[in-house]
Amino acid sequence: MALRQPIVVVVGNVDSGKTQLLDTIRNTSIVESEPGKITQSIGCSIIPMDTIKKICGNLLEKHKLLIRIPGFVVIDTPGHASFTSLRKRGGNLADIAILVMDINEGIKPQTLECIDILKQYKTPFVIALNKIDLLPGWNSNSEINLLENIQKQKENVMLLIEKKLYEAVGKLSEFGFNSERFDRVEDYTKQISIIPTSAKTKEGLPELLMVLTGLSQKFLEDSLKVDVEGNAKGTVLEVKEEKGLGTTIDVIIYDGTLKRNDVIVIGSLAEPVVTKVKALFEPMPLAEMRDKKAKFKAVRQVTSATGVKISAPEIDNVVAGMPLRSCLPDEVQNVKQEIKKEVEEVIIETDKQGIVIKADSLGSLEALTKILKEKNIEIKKASIGSISKKDISDAEINYEKEPLQSAVLGFNVGLLPEIKVPQNVHVLCGDIIYKLIEDFENWQQEELKRLEAKEIEHLYRPCKIRILRGYVFRQNNPAIVGVDVLAGILKVGTPLMKNDGVVITEAKSIQQEQENIEKAEKGKQVAVSLPNVTVGRQVHEEDVLYSAIPEEHFRKLKEFKKYLTQEEINILKEVAEMMRQKNPMWGI
Repeated sequence: MALRQPIVVVVGNVDSGKTQLLDTIRNTSIVESEPGKITQSIGCSIIPMDTIKKICGNLLEKHKLLIRIPGFVVIDTPGHASFTSLRKRGGNLADIAILVMDINEGIKPQTLECIDILKQYKTPFVIALNKIDLLPGWNSNSEINLLENIQKQKENVMLLIEKKLYEAVGKLSEFGFNSERFDRVEDYTKQISIIPTSAKTKEGLPELLMVLTGLSQKFLEDSLKVDVEGNAKGTVLEVKEEKGLGTTIDVIIYDGTLKRNDVIVIGSLAEPVVTKVKALFEPMPLAEMRDKKAKFKAVRQVTSATGVKISAPEIDNVVAGMPLRSCLPDEVQNVKQEIKKEVEEVIIETDKQGIVIKADSLGSLEALTKILKEKNIEIKKASIGSISKKDISDAEINYEKEPLQSAVLGFNVGLLPEIKVPQNVHVLCGDIIYKLIEDFENWQQEELKRLEAKEIEHLYRPCKIRILRGYVFRQNNPAIVGVDVLAGILKVGTPLMKNDGVVITEAKSIQQEQENIEKAEKGKQVAVSLPNVTVGRQVHEEDVLYSAIPEEHFRKLKEFKKYLTQEEINILKEVAEMMRQKNPMWGI
């Protein structure tokens, strides 16, 4: 059993310096005439151990590190979103991660998302606290080691770097991570190493690679054992249209060997795709994969861990993040079942309640599902691709039973053209899982408030009025009197009672300055028509009348009392006291 290269993924906030960090590692080490130069494979950089030794200088010897791994495969895909598509069964494709943080900016929303996903997948990681060269007063020197350089800084700069370091340590502890500067770590199984770096000046890069090498060898050795003779296992990174080749797939092979003409089975949204490798391509050394002019060379086979471009027929329906396996022709049915099961673990479709979620790749979908489930948010359907008419109708069905679940969340996807979203469905799209879920939870809270407020719209609200002396406009049939609204809101149709709890009339209509109005708030003086009473008999000037609140309305109002004013709550108490004179259990 050989040890393969660990797969390293570089993640972090959009402007934290991830790409420059990789570019600097590549450029530092590249000398055309020497062996061990970095080659750019599909969506990844292969960094041989010779290169790592060269960058680290005497650091490896100093720390007595005996090198057994052949190097690193660094996943080099732009942005944090692609990191979520890197999956293999049972976790993330990456063996270890470098979380790049800007020392001056600290933890940003995308950083939080990366931390959350690393936590979900239980991926070990180190932190590159980048851009130390931008600290005010920092004196760069890449000729000496990092710790020596820190010691040579002015006192105020040393204090500043400590302050920034411990701000990061404090924030990470809020997420349940114990972290420390790499040279102060006492237990690598319990603490996360923080390495101050500058991608621009190369400071801290030897220390970063040294820590990465040490951790990989000490803790990942068992998972790095591969049978290079066995069938290939891989994950689709991207599906691309290549001139002269048609549809191709960029794949990370993490186990076994893949040869030209091998039968491969690839996961898809329907039945797994069974096809044959027509051609395998590796980019020319140092070619930048994202460059459209990148030149490729055809190869007969590739061995894990590496990246490769595959040309094969009938792969148009393949999507990023899908599993890929090579197999013998008589193993196809078994492998198809395995892959189908693996895809079904992530793509959920149930009859239960829950929201609808869509993502751009299988890995993204898995990451989103994991985080939602941790927050106890139910999922009715999870799938890949743009938001369709069917997704909208699946969410709309929820409205009757559970309106707070009539939502569709789209991660890195949008609505298909010409789709009309009904009022009772909420669609949220975004490219940061953390922010997407936060927006969804905020919408739920707002929607809950709106629905609860609606619940009490049709109820008789607590109200207290006084009939004004000298403002009797008609004595009866109906009586029309001027009233002063003492507290609460008087609405048209509100039944009214005196303090004995007997309903005697209702506010049939309300007028203010000879205009009909629907309601009158506290402090307003209005004319009200009162049927079935005569002024001087059932009611008198200066009488105080209350809204006669039915018992079921009272219970509902009590349930939603956060939508009532303090005065309305006080009137409710008065009404309850009156009613309990006759029935001690009223409203309980």
